[in-house]
Amino acid sequence: MSIQSPTKVLKEDLKAKLLQPDYISGSDILLRCLLLEGVDCVFGYPGGAVLNIYNAMHGNPDFNHLLTRHEQGAIHAADGYARTTGKVGICLATSGPGATNLVTGIATAYMDSVPLVVITGNVASNFIGTDAFQEADITGITMPITKHSYLVRNVEDLPRIIHEAFHIANTGRKGPVLIDIPKDISADKTIFKYVDTVNIRGYHPTMDPNKLQVDKIVKAIIAAERPVILAGGGVVYANASKELIEFVNLTQIPITTTLLGLSGFPSSHELWMGMPGMHGTYTANMAIQNADLLISIGARFDDRVTMKLDGFAPKAKIIHIDVDPAEIGKNVKTEIPCVGDVKVVLEYANTKVKSANSADWIAKIKQMKLDFPLKYIDSETELKPQFVIEVINETTKGEAIITTDVGQHQMWTAQYYKFNHPRSWVTSGGLGTMGFGFPSAIGAQMGNPGRLVVSINGDGGMQMCSQELAICSINKIPVKIVVINNQVLGMVRQWQEILYNNRESHIDLAGSPDFVKLAEAYGVKGLRATNKAEARQVWQEALDHDGPVLIDFVVRKEENVYPMVTAGSTISEMLMGDSE
Repeated sequence: MSIQSPTKVLKEDLKAKLLQPDYISGSDILLRCLLLEGVDCVFGYPGGAVLNIYNAMHGNPDFNHLLTRHEQGAIHAADGYARTTGKVGICLATSGPGATNLVTGIATAYMDSVPLVVITGNVASNFIGTDAFQEADITGITMPITKHSYLVRNVEDLPRIIHEAFHIANTGRKGPVLIDIPKDISADKTIFKYVDTVNIRGYHPTMDPNKLQVDKIVKAIIAAERPVILAGGGVVYANASKELIEFVNLTQIPITTTLLGLSGFPSSHELWMGMPGMHGTYTANMAIQNADLLISIGARFDDRVTMKLDGFAPKAKIIHIDVDPAEIGKNVKTEIPCVGDVKVVLEYANTKVKSANSADWIAKIKQMKLDFPLKYIDSETELKPQFVIEVINETTKGEAIITTDVGQHQMWTAQYYKFNHPRSWVTSGGLGTMGFGFPSAIGAQMGNPGRLVVSINGDGGMQMCSQELAICSINKIPVKIVVINNQVLGMVRQWQEILYNNRESHIDLAGSPDFVKLAEAYGVKGLRATNKAEARQVWQEALDHDGPVLIDFVVRKEENVYPMVTAGSTISEMLMGDSE
């Protein structure tokens, strides 16, 4: 399989062919509609209820499908594709266990507002509700974790449903939409009529802000002396990074970016303070706690950012800009709400704003950054995970797409990797899904064939989807797969050390496989490093290799992520660690 570009544009002759009003099956209608929506890769796994769909794919040169080794791998790959391209990610699975294996990935995308169209097969319509073989009520099961879902009852409805699903997934607050297609519907035939309009009663996301609210924001900025911007993933999803940079330059307001907001603002900017919250920088947390104005842009005041709510930003007037009105006022009291698409809001605001009276505040921020940088105690005898991330950062110069799994390595990467471009950072924020990192990198690489994609994983999460090494080997997907191997569930161990008096319980991963041999078993190049010199050498070797590589970095087991804010504390109450 060749990796295709996500900017694929249908040729006019192909488009004309696809639009022909032929008498075709529901399966052929599905494939045509996906192609007409601009889909260039579907991640999936076949089974009985979707055999008609897979039969329609056979011999179809225009339809690109990547067979993963598990349905969870398929949906995480679709997620990584969507986050890095800005397009809707597509995955396909059969009924019953195939569909239920997608649930964790659907919840992951829902929590992080990622646009997916998830297509499942179901048993034939006349068997629905009879507990037929491999039947599961997937629309009911996923109702709380989808933006919308469809159970297709009539083949004539398929073109409309597919077009609506794409529209819903990728507008307003983005998210996953599920289409469940019974087997008889995928077989039924009708005259194909493409639908390219949308009229959904009750669904009209607010994109344009109330300009009076934006004017209030402008006045608040002028009056502020210690303003701070808190930018979240909404900036990235709205493609508003350019507008945010302009807003910061115009207002001269220091900025912190949440975990999902990383890459939405360049790390090299002099007013960037790092990430806030539980493992945020000293500067970002103290700036929030001492701010007199906090402007949240596309962030939802997650509990890992705010920590103890009644002690969060106690001196600040809160401004909240978000496309989802349900988020405003949900967690923190908001003085100036502004509902609208972040890009549209900032475009208008940039015509109005002036520099804040923030010179003294900026000087204090800069001094804090100098006095309290991120740091760790390096070692010449043991390999430190922070050093590994620093090496990756130095060699890629902020130009790579970085995906992570969940745990300590995720936080070290968020702290020590510096991003230049939006959509370069893929991680499971809201749900914290282990097993996400590696398959999401496969999707990112499929969507960005010309870019370096680095997947950073712990030794725990790597084992949850390691079977996807097969598709990297078979399809020559050149992801660089990093394993931060501390032989333990690191973040759980850290919590048990700090919060449970070192009572380590069921965290030992010492019986894990030899990751180099595991990679080689799948036909992927495997390398290992146990010290700093080896780390530099094998990482450069991996970069020089034109195919997929797995690098096993064996690091110190006892290393902790600092700063750290424990539950029940405010973000100014940071544990700074051994270097405190």
